[in-house]
Amino acid sequence: MTAPPALRIYITGFMGGGKSTVGPLIAASLGYEFVDLDSRIEANEGKSVPEIFRERGEQDFRSLERHELGLLRTRERIVVATGGGALTDEGCREIIRGSGLLVYLHVPLEILIARLRGRGGRPMIAADDGTPLGDEQLRERIISLLRSREPLYRQADIVVDAGAQSPAGTVSAILRSLGALP
Repeated sequence: MTAPPALRIYITGFMGGGKSTVGPLIAASLGYEFVDLDSRIEANEGKSVPEIFRERGEQDFRSLERHELGLLRTRERIVVATGGGALTDEGCREIIRGSGLLVYLHVPLEILIARLRGRGGRPMIAADDGTPLGDEQLRERIISLLRSREPLYRQADIVVDAGAQSPAGTVSAILRSLGALP
């Protein structure tokens, strides 16, 4: 495949949307490097994302995302899976919009709920003690988060329905969209 118009591709979407699954496949298809932003932060901090949230709060975590994105914006031939809430930070949005192409993996609510039900290690959809939320609480939390995030996700250069197809199908759709960009 011919190289896309952007040397940096950022993958966004809600947690459980497939960013960490699809991102490496896109990178491999293009001969690009893949970086998972959450994994990079965990490695640099020596702590898991839930630990960082618990000890430092969401605002400090968003600051860490912004810092890492700032470092990545000069790297070329890279695909970055952002955290599901990275776009809620204006600084993160500015870095992404100013340095690359943004791809949104849209997944319908019911599929997100099914994928996230009973999953730990996700501070934005966990109870205060870190345990997974019950079904109704999970639904309410996802709806609430999507209400604020969806308009930000929808500003992406490419929007792909990642809920109705396999990861390979999602990658194919993204690659077709990249080829169609001016």
